[in-house]
This record gives sequence, C-alpha cells and structure tokens, in this order.
Amino acid sequence: MSTRMIETIGGEVPLRHLVEDFYDLIETLPEGESLRKLHLRGHGLAHVREEQFNFLSGFLGGRRYYEEKHGHMDVRRMHAHVPISVQDAEDWLFCMDHALAKNNLSGPEIDRLRGVFRRICMLLVNDLKEWGRPNAPSDPS
Repeated sequence: MSTRMIETIGGEVPLRHLVEDFYDLIETLPEGESLRKLHLRGHGLAHVREEQFNFLSGFLGGRRYYEEKHGHMDVRRMHAHVPISVQDAEDWLFCMDHALAKNNLSGPEIDRLRGVFRRICMLLVNDLKEWGRPNAPSDPS
C-alpha cells in the first residue's frame, strides 16, 4: 500500500508550516510581488493561507477541508476569476520550491509533487488579453 503524500510530509502540522512558510515567502520575496497583488485584490493573504491549507490537505490525501467547505476541489474553478500568467505560475513554483526546502522536504516523492504542482500551475495559465494584462501574448493571426 502506498503512503499518502500528507503522511510523507508528516501530517497536518507540517503541512500548516509549509503553507505558512510559502505565504511568508510570497509576502517577502520579489518573486511574490505579482502574487501578493493578485491576492490583495481578492480576499487577502490571511484568507488564502487558510484556503491553501484546506485545499492541500485534501489534495495530498488528508481530510478534504476545502471540499467540505466549498463542495468541490476543482482548481480551475477556484482560479477562474484570477488572471494568471506563465510568470505568475513560475513565481508560485519558485516560492513553493523554497518553502519545501525550508521545511526539509526532499526526495523522489517530493520531486514528483513538484512535477504535479508544475502541471497544475501551467494548467491555470489563462488568456491574459481578456484581463487587459500587458503581458498578454500577441494574437498570432
């Protein structure tokens, strides 16, 4: 029987530390600037810290707090109201990579998790032109 990822990282308490460290990095690193601005336009960073924990708990095989609260675990639906560029995705991954390292999370399982995070982040990149973002790719036609 395979171990759930939440068990690999040590349970809910280490997950909470990971999320807090991740958002501390979002709040302090230059790579977090765009992400900070996006969150501050919404419900703010305190809100997203809790929701990220709620989501990741279920996503990693633990209690599905986010689904219990919101009725789904659809990341595209969660982010449909947010303009997300490739750079935003890369910045999220950069900060998460540093949070994982800060929490001494490494090894093949964590490398696989990084790959999953990358696929999800890139899935969330959307059409920035509809948001009026200056980094919107030009229309090839």
